[in-house]
Amino acid sequence: MSPLAIIGGTGVDDLEGLEIVNEHGIKTPFGEPSRPIQEGRLGEHSLLFLQRHGSPSAIPPHRINYRANLWALNSMGACGVVAINAVGGITESMQPGRLVIPHQIVDYTWGREHTFDEGQDGRLMHVDFTEPYNQGLRMELLAAADAANIPHQASGVYGATQGPRLETSAEVQRMARDGCDVVGMTGMPEAALACELELPYASVCMVVNPAAGLGTLPLTLTMMQDTLVREAAVVRQLLRQLLRSR
Repeated sequence: MSPLAIIGGTGVDDLEGLEIVNEHGIKTPFGEPSRPIQEGRLGEHSLLFLQRHGSPSAIPPHRINYRANLWALNSMGACGVVAINAVGGITESMQPGRLVIPHQIVDYTWGREHTFDEGQDGRLMHVDFTEPYNQGLRMELLAAADAANIPHQASGVYGATQGPRLETSAEVQRMARDGCDVVGMTGMPEAALACELELPYASVCMVVNPAAGLGTLPLTLTMMQDTLVREAAVVRQLLRQLLRSR
């Protein structure tokens, strides 16, 4: 069976219990991925792991080579991608410590390489992006969360911003009016590129802070880090259950 790929985000630099059998430094037509892709086993299951921000380096969200990352995972035969994202909560139910499996996305990023289509073959690549996350993979994640008794939000709208700065309170208010439930910086163009490759893709979002203007305390990296450590452990539990269920 083809391996599942995990893209780790902030706070998920590795997968506890992953037995690494190989590392692949892959050159793609779009440059090099964030770091060599780790091929390994978690229990009885094969998987691929890639830290999108690099490790030990820290590539900011607007400088990540999303095209190389997705191309490399696809070239290694990944059957799907589960992306881990740290986000801020916008709507009332999205409090720090909440785990969310989003179903939609709104893209506010700019200047990133958003497509593999460079117009070289004379055809335009118009990809249906009505449903940005693969429904089958989303249902697997939801079933795994239920089986492991992990509290979670079964849907949500992810607002993808440019970063690396955090948003202003006015920007967050606009996003709330647009229907966004959470805000992050790495959801796009990752989801769209996976769609172009016909690679099933879903996201697990860790709410680590209230979005700007919605909390009672100033946003600090220390506050986010404390929540990240706790939620990363829950995400690892969810992934282990997902693999056991496949």
